[in-house]
Amino acid sequence: MNMYFLFKGIIIGFAIAAPVGPIGILCISRSLSNGRLSGFITGLGAASADAIYGAIGAFGLTAIIALLVQWQLYIEIIGGVFLLFLGIKIFFSKPKDDFLSEKTGDSIIFDYTSTFFLTITNPMAILAYISAFAALGLGRDKYDLYGASLLVVGVFLGSTLWWFVLSSLVGGWLHKKLNIQVLKWINRGSGTIIIICVICIFLDIARRLF
Repeated sequence: MNMYFLFKGIIIGFAIAAPVGPIGILCISRSLSNGRLSGFITGLGAASADAIYGAIGAFGLTAIIALLVQWQLYIEIIGGVFLLFLGIKIFFSKPKDDFLSEKTGDSIIFDYTSTFFLTITNPMAILAYISAFAALGLGRDKYDLYGASLLVVGVFLGSTLWWFVLSSLVGGWLHKKLNIQVLKWINRGSGTIIIICVICIFLDIARRLF
């Protein structure tokens, strides 16, 4: 029975991570420019934040949920500003010719922490997980601490699986078919899309405020 929660967690983690938004574009851009390791580490940061939100939903931490909803506007503004910074950074970044020799520990840490921060500053993600849990009938199921833990592990594994597949396909197979000049334009396009996403975020915030 406990494996049932692990399996459902994997499905939820994969399904929520799969739609391509700003984080997906970031993963694709880094996979193409810096290699599949950079793309995967980028996704791993998002998967870690997904696991935290999954844990909040799975363990029914209503006080934390209420706090996140209460401070949602301010958290979104902080995340939007940081996303704008990353969009501009990607727009002006140059693809690397040699992934292995130019990849440093500092850059890997930045790849991870940047997407972790962006994902954790999206309070609506917790509502997405609660809705997914309900859609798969987890609200009707009785599970103990061990079952809830397996559910969270499943969410992390499912999200990680998606980012591994995406970064491997883009950073491996697709990258080999592109030259540096094309990659530069892909970075500019990716940066532009992310900046547009930020504009949409701030327009939505302005609509709610005024």
